[in-house]
Amino acid sequence: MDVKTLCLGLLTQGAASGYDLKKRFETCFRSFYSAGYGSIYPALAYLADTDLVTCEEISQDGRPDRKVYRITDKGRNYFTEALSNHHPAHKMRSEFLAMVFFAEFIPPDHLSKLIDDRTTELEQTLAQLEEMSATLAKHPDAGVEFVAGFGQTITRAALEYMRQQRHLLTKETSAQRQAS
Repeated sequence: MDVKTLCLGLLTQGAASGYDLKKRFETCFRSFYSAGYGSIYPALAYLADTDLVTCEEISQDGRPDRKVYRITDKGRNYFTEALSNHHPAHKMRSEFLAMVFFAEFIPPDHLSKLIDDRTTELEQTLAQLEEMSATLAKHPDAGVEFVAGFGQTITRAALEYMRQQRHLLTKETSAQRQAS
């Protein structure tokens, strides 16, 4: 699913600026999909040009006008159609795992720091997902609840694995270094 379609989806929840959408990507989608301003603003421009959203410019004192986007009926139909015709792939991209794949080339102190940093990131992600779930309890939505629960389950499993299997990296890389 592309950023344009996800922006439409987020706009089904209410009007938003590009900044607001970026924040929603960082909270709602943090653990599984990222989008920056460099992809969000061009997506919004395209959606406005094709009448899938409207854009209202709101004046702000001493600041540039704030553009607030709203999904149109045409946009809602497009979004519904996109969900009906999309066959999603489940991909995981992890720079951490790509680096650790080559653990034997990473100095032990740096490898330890990588693991510690990743563990901290996972703990922070889990806390955010749990906070999101607490907020959802007030306004239940089955899809959002499922995604939050899925994210929590995956994140807890990753944390448990990191804590229980950390020794594999330090042991393996130490043994490989001694053999060299």
